[in-house]
Amino acid sequence: MSAAPEPGLRERKKLATRRLIAETARRLFTERGFERVPVAEIARAADVSEQTVFNYFPRKEDLVYWRLGSFEEELLAAIRDREEGTPVLVAFRRFILSQRGLLGEADPESRQLLAALARMIAESPALIAREQQILAGYTASLTALLAEETGAGDDDVRPAVAANALMGVHRGLIAYTRRRVLAGEAADPSLPGDVRAQAERAFALLENGLGTYAVKASRG
Repeated sequence: MSAAPEPGLRERKKLATRRLIAETARRLFTERGFERVPVAEIARAADVSEQTVFNYFPRKEDLVYWRLGSFEEELLAAIRDREEGTPVLVAFRRFILSQRGLLGEADPESRQLLAALARMIAESPALIAREQQILAGYTASLTALLAEETGAGDDDVRPAVAANALMGVHRGLIAYTRRRVLAGEAADPSLPGDVRAQAERAFALLENGLGTYAVKASRG
């Protein structure tokens, strides 16, 4: 497979402008909160027009989640390009465990950024709602891919069930990590290992099935 072509000068300039706007917004948001910073102020601080901001980020919330588009592309590629004979669970597990954001060892500055972003998102209903929309979009895309691969018809719920179960692991890890970070544990050196352990437990549950999970104990 040939390597992807290098972006041209025009594309590199667009990427640089996009990154500048997003990083400027992140700095202002973490200083004062998402709702308290208008788009016009972000534009002035980044030395671009307000229309330019909206050209790159149609929704204000996307200034926070701008990297998630590439995450979806990488996720779907990991599933689509897995080796023949590989179950989707194996490919999804491999992809999630390779992610550096939740599972990697981070330097102190990155940990501080993670804590600031977690607080900002937790304090903003708009960001929480947008995050749920994005994750729902991932799930829908994964459902469509699995349906295409398996030849499932519209009356077959299994692709949706599988996609929701897989994405449920990702949602659970986000919630677990955010809870720990908001509790002041962003700098805890055990956090990445704990997140990885939670991921392994979740994937083991999916691999083994729910048949014997959460069997209600007798009250006697």
